[in-house]
Amino acid sequence: MDSLKLKVEFGGGLELLFSNKRTHLVTIPSTVPEGDRQGEPVDINFLIHWLKDQLLKERPELFIEGGTVRPGILVLVNDTDWELEGEGDYNVKEGDEIVFISTLHGG
Repeated sequence: MDSLKLKVEFGGGLELLFSNKRTHLVTIPSTVPEGDRQGEPVDINFLIHWLKDQLLKERPELFIEGGTVRPGILVLVNDTDWELEGEGDYNVKEGDEIVFISTLHGG
């Protein structure tokens, strides 16, 4: 199976959920390996669940809600707001940089 190498970054406190590490270089499958979407190109929706299953160390409810990132998390794809790229439906490509930043802070 082919794979994709990506750079994933976490900020705004999210890095605390991912081994207190801001930057992760990850290798993911290039196509969805199983389920209803098997064989389709991977997208950010797949990446979010892969990150939850493979890298998230604690408190998944602070990262994911209702099958996507929870409200208050800004997602950037190659320095562009994911809303301009199709949000979770954006097909991830080799070398992409995906950044997740929490905009929710205690006060």
